[in-house]
This record gives sequence, C-alpha cells and structure tokens, in this order.
Amino acid sequence: MPIIGKRIPPGPKGLPIAGSAFDLRDDPLNSMRRMALDYGDVVRFEVMKRERILLNHPELIYQVLVLQHAKFHKSELTRRITGRMLGQGLLISEGDFWRRQRRLVQPAFHRARLNGYAATMLELTEAHIRDWRDGDRRNMAEEMMALTLGVAVSTLFGSALPVDAAEVGRAMTFLMRYSLRRQRSPIRIPETWPTPKNRRANRELAFVDSLVYRIISERQAADNGSGNDLLGLLMSAMDEDGSQMNRQQLHDEAMTLFIAGHETTGQMLSWAWYALSENPGAEAKLHDELSAALDGRAPSAADFARMPYLRAVMNEVLRLYPPAYITARETVEPVQLGGYEFAPGTTILFSQWVTHRDPRFFDDPEAFRPERWLDGLEERLPPGAYIPFGAGPRRCIGEGFALLEAATVIATLARRFSFRLLPGHPVIPEPLVTLRSRNGIHMQLQSRENAAATPPRES
Repeated sequence: MPIIGKRIPPGPKGLPIAGSAFDLRDDPLNSMRRMALDYGDVVRFEVMKRERILLNHPELIYQVLVLQHAKFHKSELTRRITGRMLGQGLLISEGDFWRRQRRLVQPAFHRARLNGYAATMLELTEAHIRDWRDGDRRNMAEEMMALTLGVAVSTLFGSALPVDAAEVGRAMTFLMRYSLRRQRSPIRIPETWPTPKNRRANRELAFVDSLVYRIISERQAADNGSGNDLLGLLMSAMDEDGSQMNRQQLHDEAMTLFIAGHETTGQMLSWAWYALSENPGAEAKLHDELSAALDGRAPSAADFARMPYLRAVMNEVLRLYPPAYITARETVEPVQLGGYEFAPGTTILFSQWVTHRDPRFFDDPEAFRPERWLDGLEERLPPGAYIPFGAGPRRCIGEGFALLEAATVIATLARRFSFRLLPGHPVIPEPLVTLRSRNGIHMQLQSRENAAATPPRES
C-alpha cells in the first residue's frame, strides 16, 4: 500500500474490485466534487484496485506543484493518456531531458517575441470572421478550434495549415474521447486488438502524426531552420553541450505545441462566448470597455493593459471552465501531505474544476462574475487556489501566448458581434484531455447594431 504509517485518508469504498471507476467514468467532474464535499481535503479512493489520492486544498496543491515539486513526476496515468500522441514532449518528459528541452523552447515565448505574434493573431482572426454576417448560426466550439489551430501553425511553425482544420478537429476529438474512455473504463481491450475503435485510433493518430512531420519537412526545406517562429528556433537551437534536437525530438515538441498551442485556447474561447451569452450584463460591460479603449479601431497588444474588464472576463472563464481541469502527479520519493505520508509510486490528483469552485475561496462560486477580479482578488487568494496554467517549474510555458491570443480574439469578435445560444441547445461540459462541450456550442450571431434584437428562433 502506498500509504506509509497507520493513518489512512478517508474516502468512498466504492464497488468491489471496480472501486469508484464507474462514477468517475460516468461523471468525473461531479464525482470529484462530491468526494471533496464528503471527505475533505485529502481523499483516498480506488479504481480497479489502484489507489488514488485526491487533494482539495490550495496549500496541499502548492506543496505538490512548488514547495515539494522535486518529489513528484508526471503520473503514469498522464503518460498512458497522452504518450502515444506526445512522445517525450515538454508536457510529459522529466528530469535533465525536460530541462534541456525547456531551455530550447523558452526563447519562443519571451515577451518581446509574443508581442510580435499579436499582429498575426489579429490578421488571422479578422480573416476568419470576414464572411460572418448578422443572423449566422455557428458552432463556436468548432470555429474557435479552427481559428486557434490556424494561429498556432502560423505563429509557432511559420506555415499555413496544409489540410482542412475540420479534419484535424475531428481527429483530435476522436483521439481524446478514445484515450480518456479507455483509461476510465474498468475493462480495457488491448490497443493491439483490431477492433473498429482501435483501428480508427491508429488511422487518426497516423493522420495527425503525418501532418506534423509534413509541417517539419516543409519548414526544413524552406529555410533549413532559419527564422523567428518556434519551429525555426527549435531546428536551429543548440544546447550548452553543442547538441541539437533530432527529428524525433522535433516531432514530439512540435506535436506538443501543435496540440497544446491551440486546444486549450480554443476551449477557453468557446466557453467565453457561452459565459457571455448567459450573462448579458457582463457582456455589456465588456462592450463598453472595448468601445472606450479602442474607439472603433482594431486592438493591439499594447491596448490590453488598459482593459481590466477584458482580463477579468478571461480570469472568470478560466476559473469556471478551466481547459486543464485536472492534474495528476506521481510520487518518486516519500512525501508528507496533510498529515499523511505517501510512499513512492502514489498517484496524486487535484482538480482545478473543484478548487476553482470552492466556496472557501470564491464567493458565490457558481456565478460568472468577472467583477470579482477587479479588486486584487488574485493577489489575495492563497497560492494554489487559482491555477488555470499550473504553478511552479512546470507552469505552462505558453501562458502568455494563450492570454494574448484570447484577448485578441475576444476584443476583435466582441467589437462586431454578440453571440446568443440557440434555444434548446444543451451545453454539457465534457472532460476529455481538456474541458470541452459535448455537443458543441451552437450560437447565433448578432451584429452590435442589432444587439438588442429578439433571441434566435427555434430551429
């Protein structure tokens, strides 16, 4: 048993053998919240005879991510879910190899370089909505994924997406559902068996894999690694020992940035339009700020420092709908947390979805209230209470990129349109690798001149 000593955290008994597997498979978000409410800040549960520890207090989360981070690695659970896609990319690599790769990737995300990306982000956003008209109906989840995919490929890889974004979206959605459902299922069919889902997973993975290799090959043929985008920097970067990335390492980092560079931002933007649609008062305040700050012109990176309400909207979206809704770590040496001692090999979990909705730290936690961020809340919160991008050495390297892109897209689209959820359309959070909406987010566009028009008609 991974727990050292006699003290064992409380938690649900679950079913024989399966433990809590079925609850977590069917409704993982509410299952974790119930565990936190019923059993407190340290919860022990089992999944198919495998022990898991769920932490539900910022102080304990901060211990894992920052104060005792050297005692933890990314979990075997994370590697099983993402390993086939990401290889040894930054998201799951460890130790000296991770530190080397981080040094090589870091220059692409320096502030000066990020500001240089802003013009491309704006140009691609305006191009994406060029044909949008008042009254159009759009699946904003698909639209935002397509837009952020194009931005990621252009800014990070110095290329244009060589296939239809919808093809990539379908492949990624299937792979995420396939990977998560396999890991959550009490009974797992081996991936090598030629079942229809296994065969499709292999096809979709081969498609995404070949796409990334194609981008790398075209980039190498174009300029042999010179250039200021991330891929050019990775191809030309040299470590302190004079070594460079080989083709497999290039692939793994490019795949990680290809997926992470658009997936999380696309989901954040999708949830932003949903939240604003459901809260017209907040939407009106955002429109007022954009009108005052921009006076009819397009936004630039320099404008966002003068838009506190826009940043508050983004903070509140990330609080209520964090794309990274759960984090898993594995102990690599004995560690004490919350009065318990855990042995090496213990899987530790904590959920941003749960912690960001904890009433001990957020008043009226279920409400979308951007105003809560306007009086210094972020500085008053205990470390670990609000972690949409993680914390400590493994904090998301693309945080600044994601926030700049989200601010650019929201400011650009909200200047021209309001978005209204179609009547009767259910929006159900679907926790895959990121937090998605199971049925998309189908909305009707209203030009700002017609913002007070009647809601969309029933389909």
